[in-house]
Amino acid sequence: MGEMAMSDKIIYNRESKPGIEACLDAHNKSLFVELLDQHATQVGVNQTPLPEVTSFRVVKPSPRQPVVYEPAIVIVGQGGKRGYVGEQTYTYDAYNYLVLSVPLPFECEIYDASPESPLLGLRILVDALALNDLLIDMGEAPSRTSGDIPKSIYSTPLNDTLIEACIRLVKVLSDPAEAKILGPQILREIYYRVLCGDRGETLRAAANHNSRVAQIAKVLNMIHQQYDQPLDIDTMARAANMSPSTLHHNFKAVTDCSPLQYLKSIRLHQARNLLARGGINASTAAMKVGYVSPSQFSREFKRLFGAPPRDRNLGAAMEV
Repeated sequence: MGEMAMSDKIIYNRESKPGIEACLDAHNKSLFVELLDQHATQVGVNQTPLPEVTSFRVVKPSPRQPVVYEPAIVIVGQGGKRGYVGEQTYTYDAYNYLVLSVPLPFECEIYDASPESPLLGLRILVDALALNDLLIDMGEAPSRTSGDIPKSIYSTPLNDTLIEACIRLVKVLSDPAEAKILGPQILREIYYRVLCGDRGETLRAAANHNSRVAQIAKVLNMIHQQYDQPLDIDTMARAANMSPSTLHHNFKAVTDCSPLQYLKSIRLHQARNLLARGGINASTAAMKVGYVSPSQFSREFKRLFGAPPRDRNLGAAMEV
């Protein structure tokens, strides 16, 4: 019996915390990868019957580059990625998953992917309403909090219960009817497993409309909806119901950058997407995303992406 139990487990050394081991069920890991391989048939992003869920396949490494992620849970079955925010590095791979509680610009690289062993995984967009309903059912109704502000991004070790829920999710994605009926309950379970994890406070804070994170999220939503319009610190501070200095402090705690730095990053990413679609020049793209000076736009675009906006080889941002 002891030998059988040992054969059901596989020990991994996690890159993100050398010397610490994670113990995961080998059969579940293998099954998860097999199901992802069957579902994510196209290189890049694969849509599913559930609009908040996509699967992805990548067959080659990608160097570090700027990206913007929506609030999401990213669970990798095979391969590996690294995210960089400030001086922090977040590894999400077959042993660690990534959580973002707010839309966040950061840098990302794919370090483990090949045609023979592709990067395979799921991205689950966070539904704030569903998350809030779950917290209420858990007896954690929103309340006023004044504690420390949790980081809006983290990676943390996978566990067997979360992998098992992901296996059930991928299975129902192959049938639109099953996905429609069973998928929401499985997503609810995945939210629950993440909330009960050792870093669940990140999602809790985002769902609590009285928290500082939720107040900053209002400003983030404003930026994403009005990035092409003039926005200043005073306008953003009013949206968050904070003083400008308090907004700056709390915004940086959540996103690791200032409000104006965030606005600039979103404008540049939107311009990059416009240019990748073709049909417009750099000056037009600059104007469409809120820049007044084309020369300033070109300088800041090159500083962020490493190439001028006229570079035809500069594609759209990494989607997975």
